[in-house]
Amino acid sequence: MIGVDPQTLALLCAVAGLAGCVDAIGGGGGLITVPALMLAGLDPVTAIATNKAQGAAGAISSALAFARAKMVDWRAAAPVALVAGAASVLGALSVTHVDRRALEALAPILLAAIALYFLFAPRLSDRDARARIAPALFAGTVAPLVGFYDGVFGPGAGSFYMIGFVTLLGYGVLRATAHTKIANAASNLGSLGLYAATGTVVWPVGLAMALFAFLGAQVGAHLAMRLGARLIRPLLVVVACAMALKLLVDPANPLGMALAPLLPR
Repeated sequence: MIGVDPQTLALLCAVAGLAGCVDAIGGGGGLITVPALMLAGLDPVTAIATNKAQGAAGAISSALAFARAKMVDWRAAAPVALVAGAASVLGALSVTHVDRRALEALAPILLAAIALYFLFAPRLSDRDARARIAPALFAGTVAPLVGFYDGVFGPGAGSFYMIGFVTLLGYGVLRATAHTKIANAASNLGSLGLYAATGTVVWPVGLAMALFAFLGAQVGAHLAMRLGARLIRPLLVVVACAMALKLLVDPANPLGMALAPLLPR
């Protein structure tokens, strides 16, 4: 079993608390925790698997906070969560049969587009707008696509849920954040179950981080509810840009390799 010393574990717990807070507001907590786990000595696969424990705990925590504030329409949220969770398991099972290089090239483009949308869209607020599609159609199309992506690859899944809730269902930014966390919790739990079955989760580390992620997410969710779009919108832009940049600088990313000769040295 892979383990870490008490001092390193304490640092990982502090990182998980910060990531839980950030993730509850704008997503992207894994940008902080996965590198921290790898620096602690875990290999990439074990780090990603162990990260799902704290990611699931943080998403559940923020979802509970939003639900207590009566910001969740369960008739719309439950089908999305069920489909997303099932699709994430299917995605994780299909990981060896999906062209990850295509996802690695496409994801930063989509994330950059999402960042630009949230940066420049003039009417984004906490007020709901007119829905463009029915909730049932959203649950049958967008939810399985994003859930499957989360199981296969993962980075930016929360941003993809968010843009769907805002642009297709007409949710205000705060309400979209609440429903995104429920979908995120479902897809995280689905993939965590598969990782647990394969024995790749370091449970002492994952559970300790999960506790602090849960607490941090409570803080983040309450900040989001207090400040609404004024906080969520800029953080979404920052997180989406950070994820896009991280994917682009990855040496294995085909788009990054294609652009490398054009970038200044």
